[in-house]
Amino acid sequence: MKSQSLILIVEDNREVRLAARFVLEDFGYQVEEVENPVQANEFLSRTLPALIMLDMNFDLDSTSGEEGLRFLRGLKRDAIDIPVIAMTAWSNTDLVVQAMQLGAVDFIEKPWQNQRLEQVIQQQLKISGLQKSNSALSQALTPNEADPIWQSAAMQQLMAQLSAVAQTDANILITGENGAGKSHIATWVHTQSLRNTQPFISLNMAAIPEQLFESELFGHVKGAFTDAKSERVGRFALADKGTLFLDEIGTLPLAQQAKLLRVLETGEFERVGSSKTVTSDVRLISATNAEFEQLITQGEFRQDLYYRLNTFTFRIPALRERIDDIVPLAEHFLTKHGSKYNKQHVTIGPCARQALMQYSWPGNTRELSHLIERAVLLCQAGVILATDLHLPNTQTNNAPDSLPEMTLEQAEKHLIVQALSKFNGNKNKAAQQLGITKQALYRRLEKYALEE
Repeated sequence: MKSQSLILIVEDNREVRLAARFVLEDFGYQVEEVENPVQANEFLSRTLPALIMLDMNFDLDSTSGEEGLRFLRGLKRDAIDIPVIAMTAWSNTDLVVQAMQLGAVDFIEKPWQNQRLEQVIQQQLKISGLQKSNSALSQALTPNEADPIWQSAAMQQLMAQLSAVAQTDANILITGENGAGKSHIATWVHTQSLRNTQPFISLNMAAIPEQLFESELFGHVKGAFTDAKSERVGRFALADKGTLFLDEIGTLPLAQQAKLLRVLETGEFERVGSSKTVTSDVRLISATNAEFEQLITQGEFRQDLYYRLNTFTFRIPALRERIDDIVPLAEHFLTKHGSKYNKQHVTIGPCARQALMQYSWPGNTRELSHLIERAVLLCQAGVILATDLHLPNTQTNNAPDSLPEMTLEQAEKHLIVQALSKFNGNKNKAAQQLGITKQALYRRLEKYALEE
């Protein structure tokens, strides 16, 4: 329905944004505004709208459309499947063609006709909905070749158990070490559920400042607090009829737990600044690496909320507990990263396979994925050698005056992975080890895509 469709307007002209907002809200859509592609990327890291209206020209360059094209390239690179309608005041056929080639689904020239704008948006939302329905149906009927084939008895048993409950609406709690693949399992459960044609909305609870908890989950109305310059749709509303995935649920502050418990028990909540009660029908999947029994004993987590979360609890074994999965997973990541970097013919040599099997993998599958990605880039002659892996048991000591062969960003990413591995995923201790704040660590986790 239109009332559930969130549209993001990316436009540096405030008057144009307001004009678009008035038109779209009159037609029944939810609207959010940002001024430029940088802010748009920040918004997309928190919320995925149903459609984006993208201005092609901004303050840095008012005619070429390069900023808009760069944003479209980023969406394509990150495989963010959201229909984009490009906007420009310049009639430029070449720009239109480039935007379409990079994934824009339609084009609107400013000033637009309101009925035409609504017609284009309605059509593209309908097409997008049909495409997602067909994709979900295809996934439900046929195996996903992009998924790894589990060889270990532990994972085969786990997937069989998950298959048995995936098509129910029962809440699921996924536990396991950091990097074990909890978010991947949550996504898989959604694709196998009866809600697979509806939204899958995820949220990392540890990354939300406590004062913004209610706004993130339940939304707010304009003027609800100092920085509430426009309305915000919360995650429960976005996930209505679909699945809501709450990662790092064990970090939820005690003061906020009663509010989450209420919506789980009744399906009812109020947006911040509003007295109107609204409802949402979601299937909840949570994940944590915390020990709930210890948190409950220490009075840091409500037992009644825990019982609401764990209708079914599934633990993902650490990678070191399922050695039979290491090489198949490495092959899976090799295909993924080889395709990304146009190195599809790279293979893993026998000595490298042996080294992979002998390593303890404190960072689990996430560490394996990043290691294979680096090896794909470093290997010569199309074969990954043990020395390309840079595992502790294959590295040689560098001379005191030598530097590792990696960029500054690669070094920072490597240090973050090492710190998280050292403290078994504890982000507070990892941040202290790195000499940065916990918030700064989360920004870097998002920057380097180190979150599950």
